[in-house]
Amino acid sequence: MSAWTEEVLSWRDDRLGLTELPTVNRRKNRTAPYRLHRPHLSTAHVPEPVPEAHGTHISRLYPEILALIFERLPVRDRGRAAQVCRSWRDAADRRSVWRGVEAALHLRRPAPVLFASLARRGVRKLQVLSLRRGLRDAVASLPGLESLSLSGCYSVTDTALASAFATELPPLRRLDLSLCKQVTDSSLGRIAQSLKNLEELELGGCCNVTDTGLLLIAWGLRKLRKLNLRSCWHVSDDGIAHLCGGGEARGTPELEHLGLQDCQRLTDEALKHAAAGLPQLKSINLSFCVAVTDAGLRHLAKLSHLEDVNLRACDGVSDAGVAYLAESGRLRALDVSFCDKVGDEALSHATLGLSGLRSLSLSACRLSDEGLERVARLSQLETLNIGQCTRVTDRGLRALGDGLLNLKAIDLYGCTCITPQGLDHIVKLPRLSVLNLGLWHVR
Repeated sequence: MSAWTEEVLSWRDDRLGLTELPTVNRRKNRTAPYRLHRPHLSTAHVPEPVPEAHGTHISRLYPEILALIFERLPVRDRGRAAQVCRSWRDAADRRSVWRGVEAALHLRRPAPVLFASLARRGVRKLQVLSLRRGLRDAVASLPGLESLSLSGCYSVTDTALASAFATELPPLRRLDLSLCKQVTDSSLGRIAQSLKNLEELELGGCCNVTDTGLLLIAWGLRKLRKLNLRSCWHVSDDGIAHLCGGGEARGTPELEHLGLQDCQRLTDEALKHAAAGLPQLKSINLSFCVAVTDAGLRHLAKLSHLEDVNLRACDGVSDAGVAYLAESGRLRALDVSFCDKVGDEALSHATLGLSGLRSLSLSACRLSDEGLERVARLSQLETLNIGQCTRVTDRGLRALGDGLLNLKAIDLYGCTCITPQGLDHIVKLPRLSVLNLGLWHVR
């Protein structure tokens, strides 16, 4: 460029006020992120976090408070609460939440996770509703098990019980095998070996149990307090003798409640054994034991702690038998329903020796208004069943209304000779809450 050209350009720059711009490197840094242009989003509308409200919310409660709340829920809702979140699960798994709860399960297969959960929660009572497999695992997973019910599990066999009770279970106090029809004396031998602290044993409907099984029980279960042998048809007087310590058996001297309903092979000899070997007996059920007579009740009346006697449908019992029981003077409950030899004369003995009766059942007995006038002298009576006593009239109800001021329940089913005027004397009783009037209006 010539000197003249440079001079012209310098003059132009001075006249126009132009200056030379520095060279700009337009190469972008490829590692830097591109800034996105979003004109449709306005920063003014971006929601801000809501400040946490001050105060008490259920999520802020201590686990101890949650546990107290869960304790008052139904059992099913306690399990549901444990599935809400981790904090609720930890609170719901506390042993205090499940204290006294009986878990009811269908055991179709081994369930180690479920058993571990029950053990963690301290569940000590288990009711098995149906059983295929898993009984041994359930018993082994609950080391503190105190009560086990297998009632109605028809599939329970001697093999299953032998496997479940292969080792000793000191905490177990109650076992219910009612209606387990495949159970035999073999299972009772295993129970006597492994469950030495057992206090309650339910064998109702176990029709394969014999006197040999009772001998095994008498040898191993010295702490037994309650035994139900309902409908164990093979049990005879010899089996009761074993329980009472007769022969080679050690006996069950602590037995307080004995159920012998529908054991039709029993006779008065069994009651003689009971009077001699069961000094702590408080209640006995002899209903449908048709071979029991007044002579057996004479032995039974010697028991000093006896309070409850059920003689329902014992055809051999008459007024004399009730007189023997009245001599003890300690009975609180007596049932002689459907004993067609019991009538008004029995009540004359009852009013003299059974003034402390709380419950009296005389359904279908030879009872008249004269007998009800004697019943009215039992001032502490709370429950009275006189259903199907067709000779009762309004006169007898008037006597009951005047004398039984503590009566809470009365059964008048099938009393066809009473009228609404007679019922007025009953409904005015101050503590009455249950009144059965089925068929009362039939003439």
